[in-house]
Amino acid sequence: MTRISLAQANTIIEAAFAKAAEMNLAPLGVAVLDPGAHVVAFQRQDPSPFGRFALATGKAAGALQMGRPSRALEELSKARPGFMASAAANAPMGMIAAAGGVLVLNQDGEVIGAVGVSGDTSDNDETCALAGIAAAGLCSQ
Repeated sequence: MTRISLAQANTIIEAAFAKAAEMNLAPLGVAVLDPGAHVVAFQRQDPSPFGRFALATGKAAGALQMGRPSRALEELSKARPGFMASAAANAPMGMIAAAGGVLVLNQDGEVIGAVGVSGDTSDNDETCALAGIAAAGLCSQ
């Protein structure tokens, strides 16, 4: 498998929303992207504001562009703010340097996509992304 499937993306979103309900979080938006940063699936919970799409896709696309979770991008932006500002300005799908964007790996450790979650605290967003990936039987980074 070289890219995440629609069925896997839908499982990720459903499980991320279930985790959010379990944790009593604010309404989330969840984006699942393939390795080329094309949107495979996106959903936002009622009454999420329209901006959830840009934030969730920006977290996932940033992780893909830089080859590391968006949590690591947040740390990188503190250490190298000029570099990250330039990278973000040239990111075609946006780049959000805050936890909640996670790379999705197949069983061989190959990147097959990314998940971005936005709506609650960044730590809680990341928790929901990880729960969704695990529910789909995939690995994360």
